[in-house]
Amino acid sequence: MPSLPITTHPSIGRLAFRLSGFVRARLWLQVLVAMVAGVATGMAIGPTGGWLAPATATLVSNWLATPGYLFLAMVQMIVIPLVVASIILGMTSSRDMQQLRSMGLSTGLFFLLTTVVAALIGLLIALLVQPGSYLQVDQLSAEAAAPTAAQAPSLAALPKQIVRIVPTNPLQASVEQNMLQVVVFAIFVGVALVTMERKLAQPLLDLLGAVQEVSMVVVRWAMYLVPAAVFGLLAQLTAKMGLDALLGMGVYVATVLSALLLTFAFLMVVYAVGRRRSPKDFLLGSRDVLLLAFSTSSSAAVMPLTIRTAEEALGVQPGVSRFVIPLGTTINMAGTALYQVIATLFLAQVYQVDVGLSGLLLVVVLAVGASIGSPGTPGIGIVILAMMLGTVGIPAEGIALIIGVDRILDMSRTTLNVAGDLVAASVIDQHTESTTAGQATSSGGAGAAS
Repeated sequence: MPSLPITTHPSIGRLAFRLSGFVRARLWLQVLVAMVAGVATGMAIGPTGGWLAPATATLVSNWLATPGYLFLAMVQMIVIPLVVASIILGMTSSRDMQQLRSMGLSTGLFFLLTTVVAALIGLLIALLVQPGSYLQVDQLSAEAAAPTAAQAPSLAALPKQIVRIVPTNPLQASVEQNMLQVVVFAIFVGVALVTMERKLAQPLLDLLGAVQEVSMVVVRWAMYLVPAAVFGLLAQLTAKMGLDALLGMGVYVATVLSALLLTFAFLMVVYAVGRRRSPKDFLLGSRDVLLLAFSTSSSAAVMPLTIRTAEEALGVQPGVSRFVIPLGTTINMAGTALYQVIATLFLAQVYQVDVGLSGLLLVVVLAVGASIGSPGTPGIGIVILAMMLGTVGIPAEGIALIIGVDRILDMSRTTLNVAGDLVAASVIDQHTESTTAGQATSSGGAGAAS
């Protein structure tokens, strides 16, 4: 049965152009200004400045944070249809099943390897710096409550957990935002469409193209809220916690940022070796999308611009970029895994919990596993972290302090995640080209011999 030809969707280009307008408008600069203004406002109305009574300060900061919560809600609302449509359309743009199978295996292995390396870098830096030793337990805010941590599955229950990766009810998986199940469903549908005749598959592909464009229109609307969102959320957090608690977290923030920079350097080495090009070319070509990712803290929101950057600035084939990048937006969370490892060990050091060697290994495994399949939306790292703490005996209320500085770290790790997607697309494209060239040479040699 004939496979589908490469199907291009002009909506990607149009939507990417619209998103790049936010870069031209210096959204990243607006965000930095909003961060400073938000902290200053929080200091003024909170316990540091004392301009307002505590009850009034809480009321005002809650209203200031409303655009931030609205932005988060809009992105979370649209992330599932956007990811599903993009993965399926990316898979059906592949030329044949053999290429799709090879590309899927290479992509999965690449994402797993880079995520594990990032988690190990985070582990090493946290053990060397010991950021939790610079903070006392009594500095934690006693007011904030953290979600109840889930228990890690036992060995006996592991087979059932593996089977649950395949969703029996895709709609329920979407409602629960179980992104790993959503991705598995999209992959099944994509493979089925590739094996179908074009006239039968094309109506669904046209519908998914429309869903993708509608999703990105909503994302574009959400983008206009970004500066106000950053200002309001930081004003609320500073007003609630005070500047002293935020400054006490400086070593922790520096530790996470240093580990993210080391991981980014590792990705640049991978790019130079795997793509056979200079990291300088990568930085120049991806500068705009990385700035936008930093501004929005959402790899899902900038996905169309990431795809266009891969194709136009980095020279990746559309059949590769439109499969690898949507998939990476969901399962390639190296920055998130690194952050979870450092945050867990930081709180263990604050509370003087002896994790031990087995606990360290468990932290790395949980961080890698939990980051795979998490939505590419702002703040998801905190939700995953709440699940991890209880498994190694760390009090969950420590998240109250982590939340206070999470915004700047979320922006930074999102930038690393997007860079990882671009590096993956570039390296896998190089591998695909080499494999195709090798098969062509082999076929030519066989033909000459016969």
